[in-house]
Amino acid sequence: MRHGKKINHLGRKHSHRAALLSNLASSLILNKRITTTVAKAKALRKYVEPLLTKAKNDTTHSRRTVFSYLGNKESVKELFGEVASKIANRPGGYTRIIKMSDSRLGDNAEVCLMELVDFNTLYNGSAEAATEKKAKTRRGRAKAKKEDETATEVTAEEKPKKASKKADKKEDQQ
Repeated sequence: MRHGKKINHLGRKHSHRAALLSNLASSLILNKRITTTVAKAKALRKYVEPLLTKAKNDTTHSRRTVFSYLGNKESVKELFGEVASKIANRPGGYTRIIKMSDSRLGDNAEVCLMELVDFNTLYNGSAEAATEKKAKTRRGRAKAKKEDETATEVTAEEKPKKASKKADKKEDQQ
């Protein structure tokens, strides 16, 4: 029985598993999206989300801690630079796992796409547009009534002028 055993060993020894997760995390941070198996993606999510949380606090201690996990200067630089600025307001859930319909040819393993949530332009573009629309359309009733009244007053003033112009033209023709 596996009571209380939360770590998926992925069929590897500790050092091999640590190297695998470190390389996957570095690739995810640098490329923002990777394709891997579902089991590895779930293990990677538990590995990388605390690192992303640490990146919000840009101190020497947090940089050294993250570097001890990743072991790659470029990925640490990218994490504390571009990635940390995008995830600053997010309280958690920085990654998304999307299962793909096809499986791997060699061993029929379930394949998925793992990505950083804030870097997907397909979802975020529509989300930003929706939040902008909400901000623009949110008004009080009093303003809407005042705007409608002013619009009706303007149109009421314009109609007699147009009618008078038509009447002037008819008088000129006669």
